[in-house]
Amino acid sequence: MYKNNKHTILFPLILAVGIVLGILLGQFVGRNKVETQLRTLISRGGLNTSNKIMQTCMLVEHKFVDSISMDSLAELVIPLMMKELDPHSIYIPAREMQQVNEPLEGEFDGIGVVFNAATDTVIVLNVIPNGPSAKAGVVPGDRIIEINDTIVAGVKMPQNDIVKRLRGKRGTEVKLSLKRQNIDDLVDVTVVRDAIPIESIESAFMVKDDIGFIRLSQFARTSYIELMRALAELRGQGMRKLIFDLRDNSGGYLDQAIMIANEFLPKNRLIVYPEDREGMQVKEFSDGSGASSDLALVILIDEGSASSSEILAGALQDNDRGTIVGRRSFGKGLVQSQLPYADGSALRLTVARYYTPTGRSIQKPYKNGDEVDYEMDMIRRYENNEFFSADSIHFADSLRYTTPKGKIVYGGGGIMPDIFVPLDTLNITKYYSEVNGRNILYRYTIDYSDRNRKALKSAKSLGDLKALLDNDKSLFPDFIRYAERQGVKPVWSQINRSREIMEAQLRAYISRNSELEENAFYYFIYPIDRTILRAIEELNKMQ
Repeated sequence: MYKNNKHTILFPLILAVGIVLGILLGQFVGRNKVETQLRTLISRGGLNTSNKIMQTCMLVEHKFVDSISMDSLAELVIPLMMKELDPHSIYIPAREMQQVNEPLEGEFDGIGVVFNAATDTVIVLNVIPNGPSAKAGVVPGDRIIEINDTIVAGVKMPQNDIVKRLRGKRGTEVKLSLKRQNIDDLVDVTVVRDAIPIESIESAFMVKDDIGFIRLSQFARTSYIELMRALAELRGQGMRKLIFDLRDNSGGYLDQAIMIANEFLPKNRLIVYPEDREGMQVKEFSDGSGASSDLALVILIDEGSASSSEILAGALQDNDRGTIVGRRSFGKGLVQSQLPYADGSALRLTVARYYTPTGRSIQKPYKNGDEVDYEMDMIRRYENNEFFSADSIHFADSLRYTTPKGKIVYGGGGIMPDIFVPLDTLNITKYYSEVNGRNILYRYTIDYSDRNRKALKSAKSLGDLKALLDNDKSLFPDFIRYAERQGVKPVWSQINRSREIMEAQLRAYISRNSELEENAFYYFIYPIDRTILRAIEELNKMQ
């Protein structure tokens, strides 16, 4: 299995060191370097032959023929140790901590632009109002040619590298050279980096007279506050029924999921309870302070909904609150605790399992140390036709549970929706696959937005955008001609079959380049989203 190289020759010794580091996690966090910690621990344990870990560490440190940095060994070994545990226990090096935590913290330090480099040129799609770039004079449609005198246009620089150059500590400066429409010379600006908010509520709008739509992308530090703001705004527009979209929401902070569940539940309803290896349980109950227990509710989930999304969906389903629509969720029922090392790195260690109110664990099966098999689960679901037919999904009778109102639910592998909506591939043609797969459709929307930047900027509401695009009868034929110039000849039988999808995507991507951004995107996508349409159908039945 392992080849005979320097790392694998030392593997037994390194593994022993890593185990000690795991022990140190709870006992020595915040003290001196790992090397000092090891010496201390070894001295306490002595050279008792029954304590092989301690003895091995001593031998490596004092007898191994070459000098060994204990810190370097730690960086090598801890990830190997985590691979032998469950699929969700991970080591996060110090250099990656900021990137890992940023999406959940609700902000990052940067310049405040939305950009894309799909055409090997960094195109500013939008500028955050009153943000650093807006104050410096950057406008949508600008091409970033240089960042701090380094050329980034036409050199195929990875998007991650561009992000690293634009981001930095708040208060620091970044010089940009911009190519702007109708201006021959480059425009030079200096942007002072500042805190940029990350919204976890991607979209919130009214789909019908009394039906609102809210999409939550993750459970971040500010998610509950954002949700309260969105609910208040939609209620002001007449919302009495809600579609709450948790699809592709991979989780985040557990406390946010609990607070959001509390918002929709009456008093004294069990929400969730974690249970650790000792059988210790911490039960979370609703306190009756939620103001949305009167809303007719549909929750959308799919195979990308995991962890905190499943906690929320499970809490509502098990309390007979609302209707779950979509496809079976991911199946992550393990609780991680983030334990920091003194050098800024951290261990996310699985410390408990969580259970829904009926007592079901929704963690799908796994084998410790077999990450490949775990990751193959989605492929197996696809091959078993589970994305297309509810009848292809089977649960063991031993994992059957009953809600207070008699609804049958199952544990052992995600949340099964009350109403199954299959993955929609009916109108996917070869023509559509080519214009989409080659990014032609998206590139056209950037070109269109450039040509119509003034009109897009003037649109201040979803209604304005709809009127703008409805009035442009040349949009779709122009796209077909654009695709032909890119080498995709029109096949009208396929175009007509996929037209509804393509038109919706064109309008959604173009609208995303307006000031309304993601809100506009989902507004124009939802008419072809069969899961949302099924949710609307269900809500229309409710009083």
